[in-house]
Amino acid sequence: MKDIQTREDIELLVNRFYDKVGRDATIGFFFNDIAKVNWSHHLPKMYAFWETLLFGQISYKGNPMAAHFPINAQVPMEKRHFDHWLELWTETVNENFTGITADMAIYKARNISGLMSFKMETATKLENTK
Repeated sequence: MKDIQTREDIELLVNRFYDKVGRDATIGFFFNDIAKVNWSHHLPKMYAFWETLLFGQISYKGNPMAAHFPINAQVPMEKRHFDHWLELWTETVNENFTGITADMAIYKARNISGLMSFKMETATKLENTK
């Protein structure tokens, strides 16, 4: 296997990952039923997001945290959901790539998972105190 080296590699990784997510019993409902994700709109954003994180190409413009708060307000996203997201991501990376950038993709996803989990849990607690 080769490392993640190109935009095409990122697209392959993201597509295979979200194929799993869309069918997943633990987190798929967030995408399919709650957010009702338009995949033709979402996937290019995710290509740009990961291209920015892994290659330093500033192609992503957006606020991923802000996009998740409205979903979390409908159905709380729990640590177990983010842990499962990370598990699927790690599995997909390892099935398709090996190398420094692949390792970095897992490392960055682990950081994202931890931060998102913390922020969503905090938002849920704040909402429950109102």
